This record gives sequence, structure tokens and C-alpha cells, in this order.
Amino acid sequence: MRVLIAGAAGFLGSHLADAMLAEGHSVLGVDNLCTGSMRNLQHLKHESKFEFLEQDICLPFDPKPVDYVFNFASPASPVDYDRLGVETLMVGSEGTKNTLEIAKKYGSKFLHASTSECYGDPDQHPQTEEYWGNVNPVGPRSVYDEAKRFSEALTMAYHRYYKVDTRLVRIFNTYGPRLQGNDGRVISNFMMQALKGESITIYGKGDQTRSFCYVSDEIAGIIGLSRTDEHLPVNVGNPTEWTILECAHAVLRVTGSKSELVYRPLPKDDPTQRQPDIGKAKRLFGWEPKIDLEAGLKMSLDYFRACIEAAV
Repeated sequence: MRVLIAGAAGFLGSHLADAMLAEGHSVLGVDNLCTGSMRNLQHLKHESKFEFLEQDICLPFDPKPVDYVFNFASPASPVDYDRLGVETLMVGSEGTKNTLEIAKKYGSKFLHASTSECYGDPDQHPQTEEYWGNVNPVGPRSVYDEAKRFSEALTMAYHRYYKVDTRLVRIFNTYGPRLQGNDGRVISNFMMQALKGESITIYGKGDQTRSFCYVSDEIAGIIGLSRTDEHLPVNVGNPTEWTILECAHAVLRVTGSKSELVYRPLPKDDPTQRQPDIGKAKRLFGWEPKIDLEAGLKMSLDYFRACIEAAV
């Protein structure tokens, strides 16, 4: 196949590009580099089956015929979407529309990267795909939440009205190499603070929960979904639930750090619980994650050490 990956210079987009190339496909990576980095694609500069186009997908463009469109373009960390709020909303609306138009024009299959943030601060636990969510549409996180919720609605509209062959993956917390060291997410914050010997910042009491999926497991789930005919959303994440405090202690064990824990006020609308029900993914394509949190943290150590060295 010839595959288009929007957001190819980002964390998940670059790993997806690697996976597609490993299967023998040709990849056109598209990114405007507002949050992605060419460092994530540096190893592909001599890869004959990889092309890169620096392009804002909010502006229409023609990639020529492609067999599959993967839309992973969006700021995805609190640090980024706080800084780029309007841009986040636009890439979730105009950007999604433009990539859907490409799929419509060329008869391509289409997969949109959505998020567990669609569930907001959930009052159903664990979260199934049938749950409609508990989201503040005007709060500080709304630029990301509502961009992704609109993207899902638009993707389904293109499927229903234009018969575009679409898929929706709801991605839960994912970590591993190429995650930005300064992006404000739990794992990157804790790993960088621990390796620097700085205090580890816990928001609230640390009893809010998350479910952390190592990047190779996440990519395997995304690819599994891409090969099905399922058009409604599918959760892809690790169903093992950790409190933030438990995660901090896991990071301390893996890094051997003596960092102290410090507590700060909980940010507005920060979800108190997050855990995917992955029964649908298991039934549809036999997927479940294989790598537990501490194993994944150990596999990420060298990368985060390199982030610190690069910043010195």
C-alpha cells in the first residue's frame, strides 16, 4: 500500500510510520512540525519508501493516490494544547475534514486517532465505547476534548453520507521512546524529574488513576483495528489501572532515584479515573497489551536519559 500518515513527526505517528515501513508499505509522512520533531524521523532519511511533506493539514493539499489515511495530527499533551488551543481546535475540524476529503477522493481507507479524553472525567468505570462521557465543553481542556469529539462526529458523518471506509481508535495514556520529555504528561514528567534528581510533582493527593500502555502495544492495537471493518469507536489502551502515586513509586524503583514527592493543587477538570474496557478490541482483532508498566519504564530509560543529555 501507499499510506499517508498525518502527524508523522509526532510520538505515535513516527512509530506508526516505522511499523508500516516494516510491513513493506510506502509511507508519505505529513506534519507541520508545530509539536512534532524531525528527530523522530531522522532514522528514515535514507529510507527509499518514505517521503516527508511539511504541510499544515488545515490547508487543503493533494498527496496523489493513497490506499490508507491515518490521521494522527494534533497537539496531544496539556503543555501543547494549552499553548496552541485554537490550532488544536482547527486541526480537529478543518484538518480532519481535509484528510477525510483525501480518503473520499481516492477511495482510501481512513483511521482517525481519537482519545480517552472523549470520556472526560468519567462517571462510568471502566469506560466502554458506548459511554458518552462527562466532558466540560468550555473548560481549559475543552480545546482538546472537543476537537477530538468533533473529529469523531465528522468521521462518522463522512462514513454515513459519503461511504468513506472509516475507523476510530480511542487512545489511552501511552508512553515510550519519542515521548517529549517536557510535554507535561505523567510518565515524561516523572521520568525526567526522577532522572534529574528533582522532586516529583504529584497533583492532588495522587489517588486519581490512569492506565498506561507502552508504545509498541499501542501501535499493534492501532494496526489491528485498521484491518477490521469496524466503523464505531474502539478503545485501545492498557486496562491495568494505576494511581498517580503508584506510578510515581514505580518510576522511583525503575530509575533508582531518591527524589522526594511534592504535592500541588489538582488542575481544573483533571479526570479522577481513567481505565479502558478493551473487550471490543479483544473480540474484534484479538488484541491486548503485553508489556506491564515497570517493564515499559525500563525500556524507556535510555531514551529519557538521552533527552536530559541533549538538553545540557
